[in-house]
Amino acid sequence: MSVRWRDLAELVRAPAALSVPGDVVAGAAAAGGLGPRTAGLAGASVCLYWAGMAANDWADRELDAVERPTRPIPSGRVAPGTALAVAAGLTTASLAVTAAVGGRRALAVGVPLTAAVWAYDLWAKNTAAGPAVMATCRGLDVLLGAAGSGRLRPALPAALAVAAHTYTVTELSRSEVSGADPRLPAATIAGTAAIAVAAVAPAVRRPAAPGSAAAGSTSAGAGRWWRAAVTAGLAGWYAARYGAAQAAVARDPAPHQVQAAVGAGIVGLPALQGALTARSAATATGAATLVGLAVAAAAPLGRRLARLVSPT
Repeated sequence: MSVRWRDLAELVRAPAALSVPGDVVAGAAAAGGLGPRTAGLAGASVCLYWAGMAANDWADRELDAVERPTRPIPSGRVAPGTALAVAAGLTTASLAVTAAVGGRRALAVGVPLTAAVWAYDLWAKNTAAGPAVMATCRGLDVLLGAAGSGRLRPALPAALAVAAHTYTVTELSRSEVSGADPRLPAATIAGTAAIAVAAVAPAVRRPAAPGSAAAGSTSAGAGRWWRAAVTAGLAGWYAARYGAAQAAVARDPAPHQVQAAVGAGIVGLPALQGALTARSAATATGAATLVGLAVAAAAPLGRRLARLVSPT
């Protein structure tokens, strides 16, 4: 059976992968390791994300036949064996690229990340542990970016922020078919607000003491405040867009509103990643701030592509 590229794109939820490179970039920026390795590790991360989406549909093929019969496998557009082969091939490609680009240090994060992705799809997804396992996947993805430089500790705050965001999205996604308890979006909105504040807070620092080297340049001080402003703007954008979708669920917890909120959480993640990347530049150079803005630009692009291929 021949498979169309559009069907494969729907299988792996191709547009949602725009939310993935920012994990690696944010981790690399936090560790001070933005460079050629970052692009390679981001590519490995995208391959693993697509592998996870294909494995997810393969594992859910019987349930989707009842709840989502238009998905590629239950509709007959993609054979189950093809989906599993895609998942296995992309996983192998991800690990190969990780090893080639980052060596043992990157594999030390990439292997547990791969295990967590497959554990979620094959076991944890339909258990109470599901959101936590998915959050772990995203947190490790941020640390994968830091692994290129071998400095994981500085990237832990960014990893925790992305993991917390992922937890809220995954909790909401569990109500996509049945609709949500109104208390759920109230809790996830509070979490989103806390994540946005945490993303901004480290970027706003006290001015350097008069006479110090850091205070010696007016332009340097202005640059720090500009970088802090970019961080705050991106974090506010993230909170406003994702928060509005969650507020709609609180008003009307119907399945279609929940699906819209999950989609907003997925395609809005680059704005948070951009804020975290720019935050890392608050005491460094302006280059990472520009990279943060570039990462955030994936958010509107993701929203447009989501109209063609659903990210959920």
